[in-house]
Order: sequence, then C-alpha cells, then structure tokens
Amino acid sequence: MPTGADLRLDAATGIGQGRREHQEDAIIADFTIGGEIGLAVLGDGMGGHAAGDVASRIVVTEVFSELKLQSDDPDRFARHAPGILRAAAREANGCIADHVRSHAETGGMGTTLVALAVARDRLFWVSVGDSPLFLFRDGQLHQINEDHSLAPQIDGMVRMGLLSAEEARTHPDRNCLTSALTGAEIGQIDCPDRPVDLAVGDIIVAASDGLTFIARDRIRAILSEYRRRTSAEIANALFSELEALGDPEQDNVCFTVIRVVARGWTPGVQPRRPAQPAPADRPRPRPDLAAARQRAGARRWAIPLPIRALFNLGKRAQ
Repeated sequence: MPTGADLRLDAATGIGQGRREHQEDAIIADFTIGGEIGLAVLGDGMGGHAAGDVASRIVVTEVFSELKLQSDDPDRFARHAPGILRAAAREANGCIADHVRSHAETGGMGTTLVALAVARDRLFWVSVGDSPLFLFRDGQLHQINEDHSLAPQIDGMVRMGLLSAEEARTHPDRNCLTSALTGAEIGQIDCPDRPVDLAVGDIIVAASDGLTFIARDRIRAILSEYRRRTSAEIANALFSELEALGDPEQDNVCFTVIRVVARGWTPGVQPRRPAQPAPADRPRPRPDLAAARQRAGARRWAIPLPIRALFNLGKRAQ
C-alpha cells in the first residue's frame, strides 16, 4: 500500500457567481508541486449592506495566512494541526469583530468556513456553517464535516415520519444556519482531533453550498465518471452540470477538487471542457424546488441575525 511519500495531490479550484447580483464566496488554495502540506480555505459570506463579501474575504485571508505561516514546519504542523486550525478560525472570527466595531454599517455580516490541510496522507479540517466537505472513495460520496444548519433536524423529521422526503428537500428553513463566523461567540466548530487517512483514488471536494444545487447522487456520478481525469476536468464537469441545470435561483459557488494519485501519475487523457447539452435539451429546474428556494431567499439564521449571500474571481476552474 502506498505511503504518504508515494502520494501526490492533483488539485483545481473554481468560483462562479451563479444567478446572484453579488459574489459573496471567497476561496484560496495552495498545493505546491513537491510541497509537504496542501491548503484550501473557503468562505460563503452573508450579511446586509453588501458586507458578506467582506466577511468571507477577511476570514479566508486570515485563516489561509496563518495556516501558510504554520506550515513552514511540516512536522510540527502535522503534530498540532487540529489546534492550529481551531486557533486560526477563532482569530479570524476576532478580525470580523474588529471590523464590525470600526464599521458599524457592516453589523450582521458573517461567513461560513471550511479550511483543510493535507499533510502527506492525512486530511485535517476545521469547518463552521453549512459548506460541505466531501470525500469520494470506492464509488461512494460522504460528507465528512458537520452541517451547522437546520437541514439535519429537518431530515430527522423525515425519519420520524413527520415530513416527506420532498417536503424536507424544499423546506424554506432548510438553509437556516446554526453556526457561522460573525464576530460573536462561535456556536459550533467541527475540527476532529483524528485526521482522515487518505489513499490513492480518493477525491476530496470542499465547496460552498452553491454546489449542492446538484443532487448528491449526481455529484457522486460525476466524480465516478471522471475519477481517472484531472482535477480541472472534474471541476469543469461540475460547472457544466450547474450550467445545464439552469436554476434561476443558483447561488454563488466555489470549490476545490483534490485527487489523491500515485507519485509519477500523468493524465491518461488530454484536458478538455465537457460538452454541454443544447439549450433545448437542458433539464429545466423543478418549479416546486425553485419556488421553495425563492421563498427562502438567501441563507438565513436559526438565531436572530440577518443574512444574505456576496466576490467574483472569475468562473472556470484553474
């Protein structure tokens, strides 16, 4: 079985505005060829007065800078990664508090956070909010981080027979957050002490919730189909799927795709942009789901705090 020294990471990052007026997602990733630690940090911002983009950029910049600084000593980073990740999240949250104190008009802004570090063959992360971290392994797709929204409770109501699966899927409170970085006390932080051990063939996808406009089974099918392609091809396939869906309520979206490959791996095919169906053949968004998303509007809080969603770095994977 390959060891950490035998593995390498093939990573690609992309961001898109969707159908929203503002881009509130922010993302930074660094997977240097030959580097011992790969980093990816993303935030899905929200808040009134066009401040969601500020919140996500503050947090992503602060967390990434701290992780990059700490990763100068890879051995120490790997030994203390959970503590480093938690501290970086809390310090970034403090930066939001400082910004709000000096810019009262940005009160109520906040952001989700997913920050991951791959140290050789181990995956560490910290997350706050509902931005998912997926692991595709052996044909199965798993969300490995916690979902800090009302979605888990609503899904639990399905298991109890209180709601149908369709009612849960379109529930207007599904995206209400129970935790985020707002400068106040952080309600929930997901940062396991024990990392996930990675193996050749694994695919990691860290994303804002705009990616979940694609059904979970469809994401799994795309990753399965493209599992031997480059990470950039996988990213482009996900973007093409979002474009084909054509959902009028499509949220901002950003994500990083990370493939774990054997050292010496080279692509078996030339990169290409996946073909898109003709406009007439594209599936139309389901009216009931679109209506539910329109009623729900942007992401909301399960606690009293106004939220909307906002940053544009382009669109295609790089």
